Amino acid sequence: MSAPSDDLSFAKQRVPAAFATPLPKRLLRWGLWLALILWIAICVVWFDITPARIARGSENLGVILRLMIPPSPGEHWDEIALSLAQTVAMAFLGTFIASLVAVPLGFLGAGNVVTNWLFHFSLRRIFDGFRGVDQLIWALVFVRAVGLGPLAGLLAIATADIAVLAKLYAEAIENAERRQMEGVRAVGAKPSLVVRFGLLPQVFPVMLAQALYFVESNTRSASVLGIVGAGGIGLSIAERIRIRAWDEVAFIIIVLLVTVALIDTLSAKVREKLIGSREGVVRS
Repeated sequence: MSAPSDDLSFAKQRVPAAFATPLPKRLLRWGLWLALILWIAICVVWFDITPARIARGSENLGVILRLMIPPSPGEHWDEIALSLAQTVAMAFLGTFIASLVAVPLGFLGAGNVVTNWLFHFSLRRIFDGFRGVDQLIWALVFVRAVGLGPLAGLLAIATADIAVLAKLYAEAIENAERRQMEGVRAVGAKPSLVVRFGLLPQVFPVMLAQALYFVESNTRSASVLGIVGAGGIGLSIAERIRIRAWDEVAFIIIVLLVTVALIDTLSAKVREKLIGSREGVVRS
């Protein structure tokens, strides 16, 4: 029977990487850490992040927080209620339009439905391109195109979400169970009927659950679009910040948080019933 030291020496000879990291790997690791530290230092200097600015900003933030207490609806609470309803309506209608358009695009972008590699690759890259443009950019574009108001915000939400939902729908379709489709195809059904009865019943609950999640997410996003004139509660927040009515800003933020929480709770319960568990919902 060999001694433990002999076994250890033999193991070091056979798999030296298990006992000591090779020098090239260590140099690469140190180089990456140094590059990260250097990049952080450059950003700190570039953005002028100094202790004095942070201290001054913290002091100003403390003043703002003190002015927010107690929150107050002010004299124009009816305007706040109307703007909040406008925000929820924008989020719902924008998501609804995006979902309708994204369904056929999702089928076209699914590799198990459209098998042409070039078409599939090109369409997915188009999705990626549209996903790279933020809702706020679309809001600025549509404010210039259709003017101020909730229509610009609605179009911005719909345009920004189409590509995201289409990609999510395409992935859900590609992950669908093939046996159900093959069973429908085995009885002589046409391709359209295979999709209708073999594929759509599997993916429709997931599609609807994802759309419901986007309604809640877009309610938060729509609150920002109003700052650029695209309607909603964001315009009310911007106006009150401009006149330093911080107590009314606090009230609007609280109302918005409660509204988003209620929408999230309701949509989460619906999503659970649709797909069995919240963990099954694919979120972007």
